[in-house]
Amino acid sequence: MKLIQDKKRSQRIRKKLKSVNTNRFRLSVYRSTKNISAQIIDDKNNKTLVSASSVGNKELAKDKKVNLSSKIAEVLVKKALEKKITNVYFDRGKYKFHGRIKKFAEALRKNGLNF
Repeated sequence: MKLIQDKKRSQRIRKKLKSVNTNRFRLSVYRSTKNISAQIIDDKNNKTLVSASSVGNKELAKDKKVNLSSKIAEVLVKKALEKKITNVYFDRGKYKFHGRIKKFAEALRKNGLNF
């Protein structure tokens, strides 16, 4: 039952975001209990342009989860700015906007990504 509710929530959020933001790329976030990953997606061409993840990064594994979110956000912003991507829309998926997701978004804004 929980999986169905999560899927419906993420589809509802994504549908609203896509209807409002037509000329921007989508920044999608995935959060697990230990890791966080994000990618910037071009929905018109169905391509992932930039991605960053904490999976397999042993240096970042020592940090707390909230600090991990901030560091992954910094890595993602550096890669995005190299490809001249500055405007995106934030797709939080099924997650509420608090905790690690909120810290991730704040770090993105602080480092120069607009959404």
